[in-house]
Amino acid sequence: MSAKNLQDVLDNAGNTVELLRNSQLGAYIYPVVPAEFSNFRREVIAWRTTAVLYDQTHHMHNLFVTGPDARRLLSDTGINSFANFPVDMAKQFVPVGPEGGVIGDGILFHLAPEEFVFVGRAPVANWLLYKASSGYNVELTLDPRSPSRPYGKPVTRSLWRFQIQGPNAWAIIEKLNGGPLEPVRFFRLGTLPVAGKQVRTLRHGMAGAPGLELWGPYEDFDLMREAILEAGAEFGIEPCGARAYSCNTLESGWIPSPLPAIYTAEELRGYREWLPADGYEATNAIAGSFVSDDIKDYYTNPWELGYGSFVKFDHDFVGRDALAAIASDPSSQRRKVTLAWHAADVATLLASPVMGDGPGYQFFDLPNANFGSSNFDSVVDAGDKVVGLSMFTGYSANERKALSLATVDPDVPIGAEVRVIWGEPDGGSGKSTVQPHEQFAVRAIVSPAPYSTVVRESYHEGWRSAAAGKET
Repeated sequence: MSAKNLQDVLDNAGNTVELLRNSQLGAYIYPVVPAEFSNFRREVIAWRTTAVLYDQTHHMHNLFVTGPDARRLLSDTGINSFANFPVDMAKQFVPVGPEGGVIGDGILFHLAPEEFVFVGRAPVANWLLYKASSGYNVELTLDPRSPSRPYGKPVTRSLWRFQIQGPNAWAIIEKLNGGPLEPVRFFRLGTLPVAGKQVRTLRHGMAGAPGLELWGPYEDFDLMREAILEAGAEFGIEPCGARAYSCNTLESGWIPSPLPAIYTAEELRGYREWLPADGYEATNAIAGSFVSDDIKDYYTNPWELGYGSFVKFDHDFVGRDALAAIASDPSSQRRKVTLAWHAADVATLLASPVMGDGPGYQFFDLPNANFGSSNFDSVVDAGDKVVGLSMFTGYSANERKALSLATVDPDVPIGAEVRVIWGEPDGGSGKSTVQPHEQFAVRAIVSPAPYSTVVRESYHEGWRSAAAGKET
């Protein structure tokens, strides 16, 4: 019998872990934007030394939420407080399932009294679309991410979305403005004149220095891109391609693809029956050396991902009781760190493809080494005990290191040496991104998140940080 929805897919498979470990989806794709404009090293280094233009137009959903109950819908589904969320402000929005596992996250913009837009990946957008149908006076409009492989077909979005980041970003912004511009507060919205039009802006700081995210109607894409690059030419701006873009998260400390915690709770059966049989949740590819029979072992709670400070119990929301139980002893939870991989061990992995008579290891691609959509590599101590999960791996041209973002047990100190088990057991799963291989234990040093000193010291407290802080 063919599956009609996600619940059918799970029932037919019998084992959710094996279903997702053998998904043919492969790694997460950043669509449409060229892989490189110059080369990924130059583009990565630009956001630390001059300036970079990120094109965020295509790889995320825009979900527009409007109506009298828009705020109530978001408050009922998010761990975040909405007690102080005025118009022209944004926040990192995080919903969880009834068991307390994170469904996903993204940026929520408050555009007008009854108008919001969520920008992020599919799991959160899907969850909000489903919840909105249960007694809320709201209208939701989804502008889905661009197709992964358009094969020359025209791509249209409702909005273009760029970011200007780097130490020279504000000089470029002031040139576009035609004069000095006082920075608005972090994660506040404003406007900026670009090419004769007023565009909306978000004060951001992804590269560790003041910058702006800008957006407007998609028909102005070429006009805006050309205007920004022209203004930035004298300041060394580089357009950022898809290869370089994924390196940003390694330096800033954001774990982008936690497995949505929606596969087990009986309360979510109706949701799983609503989700399609071929959607993100049904085809999401789990990759890595950590293998468990229980899909719950792949769930992560807000504290494990560095979002503990976002949890506010001043409102009722899905998963509140589960998080209240965890909050009674948050120090017992794993915490987010960066793992700095040992150079000699990385060299062994990189050399493996050309060592004809040597062991074959899972391919370590540059700069993004992830070979699934949600990645889980076992982090072990000297006694081979699993003490954490490495969840996003790649290479930073700024740090000249292989890094991974991980969540580790609370008693694992900064500076400790651990090992990341690279590659899957038993020769690997059936994913299309996997060739038969042997596992390899890579030495790594437990380090802060964000790893970059300039980013760590420049970011707003609590934003993409492992330390507790105020929610943005």
